[in-house]
Amino acid sequence: MGLLNFLKDAGEKLFGSGEAKAATEQVKAAPTPENRAKLDRAAGDAIKMYIEKLGLSATALNVSFDGSTSTCTVSGTCADQATRERIVLSAGNVAGVSSVQDQLNVLNLESEAQYHDVKSGDTLSKIAKTYYGDANKYPLIFEANRPMLSHPDKIYPGQKLRIPPKP
Repeated sequence: MGLLNFLKDAGEKLFGSGEAKAATEQVKAAPTPENRAKLDRAAGDAIKMYIEKLGLSATALNVSFDGSTSTCTVSGTCADQATRERIVLSAGNVAGVSSVQDQLNVLNLESEAQYHDVKSGDTLSKIAKTYYGDANKYPLIFEANRPMLSHPDKIYPGQKLRIPPKP
């Protein structure tokens, strides 16, 4: 899959608490290479915990973060393409991440989904009409983005969504 770009300032705010917050404060107080590396490790750990909290899994899942480029790298082995895409989207839809380097392997290859960057005024119905020609197919997009989406009306500008292949 390679490198997927995201809107850096949109998404889940994971770096404002716990170890990531403490590491951020250390970097502000003393911007040493050691403190920056500690911050990157804490950010990678926070993203991995978020992915796991969403119930997404991969064998030997590894998540790292490079604060100098705002790039998250994910690696491991997924059971299927949909899980791979959900893990990449989960990592990318975190505030502070501008791109995700996908190094995940897939056991059962399937067709890849398309991606849509949500714009102001978008709804899942409008997006479904664009990709499938039928606004009533919005549940396909909603289900393809669960558990990141909790409700069909809760999408926001800058979010990136999976658009599964046309049924």
